[in-house]
Amino acid sequence: MELSPQQVLGLRMSSLLLRASSGGAGGAAGVAEVVTWLGAMQAQDLASGLWSFGARLPGHTAADVTAALERREALRTWPMRGTIHFVPSRDARWMVELMGVRVLNGAARRREQLGLSEETAVQAMDVLGAALAGGGRLSRSECLAVLAEKGIDTGGQRGYHLLWYASQRGLLCIAPNLGNEQSFVLLDEWVPDPHRPERDEALGTMALRYFRGHGPTTRQDFAGWTGLTAADAKRGIAVAGDALARVTVDGVETYVDAALLDTAPPPAGDDEVLVLPGFDEYLLGYKDRSLMVADEHKAAIIPGGNGVFRSTVVRAGRVVATWTRTLTKSGVRIAVQPLSPLGGSDRAEVERAFEPYARFMERTPEVRWP
Repeated sequence: MELSPQQVLGLRMSSLLLRASSGGAGGAAGVAEVVTWLGAMQAQDLASGLWSFGARLPGHTAADVTAALERREALRTWPMRGTIHFVPSRDARWMVELMGVRVLNGAARRREQLGLSEETAVQAMDVLGAALAGGGRLSRSECLAVLAEKGIDTGGQRGYHLLWYASQRGLLCIAPNLGNEQSFVLLDEWVPDPHRPERDEALGTMALRYFRGHGPTTRQDFAGWTGLTAADAKRGIAVAGDALARVTVDGVETYVDAALLDTAPPPAGDDEVLVLPGFDEYLLGYKDRSLMVADEHKAAIIPGGNGVFRSTVVRAGRVVATWTRTLTKSGVRIAVQPLSPLGGSDRAEVERAFEPYARFMERTPEVRWP
């Protein structure tokens, strides 16, 4: 089956749970369903990560999502590409073990740059394990203080690397914030009943979740997103089997959830306007983002190409503006920067699209234009 770019955009918006008419988990009841559907959600910036849930859970507030995280419906850790993601809590261990290996193997050079030996990293794990045992939960600064008390230098980026290393090894995970700080717990205590799939099953699960939550897209995008080798990516698709359908786009082979293809929605309409956080899977889930972003606008969304993605306004599946926010005492001031001229009616649609975000934040919105 050959799909047009507009059909692909419509299917992707449904796969990403960004349309009211999305198939499958389109009416996702909560945090656990959303993150399981998508497989993982990039979340190095917590505020952005929370709104990634909110954009897919109409009627939820930031407090609702945070409460679900306290109930352990999802957690944050470094499952792939050395980057923080939300993942289903019971899947965190096997995801780290499956996809974190290549990043962990390459960490020796970073430790050398930081003046850390592997022996020091292992010692730090022992110290943190003892400090958190028995249900402990420490803020990031408290973890670093514990390490410093044992004579482990956490200056510069050393402390961050040690917390990252302990998480990549499956000792720690990130719990909801204590105040404005990350907090850390022992993964095995936070999630005492993890799933333990065999390797083939794990590969198939990741393939199914990725393409179900991002498709139609390519095997190369899947490998890039997970950090898996090309061989492992191919094996995962094979294990997923008939749950995935193969379709072509401009002659390129892509995969999509077969069930979603059976009930394919119409292409996204011009009246579908969304406001999304900067690190949403809408852009982060792909290496090739040309369907969603015009080439001339990429620099405005990823300034300097340094991996920091600005928040976006999306219309009919395409980015039309970026935005920033400033929290006030009872409101949220939103500054919108169009990527090309928007008329009065278009601006009114964009302002209406910010109303769900303001409700999520439980604040009064004030939208400003340049």
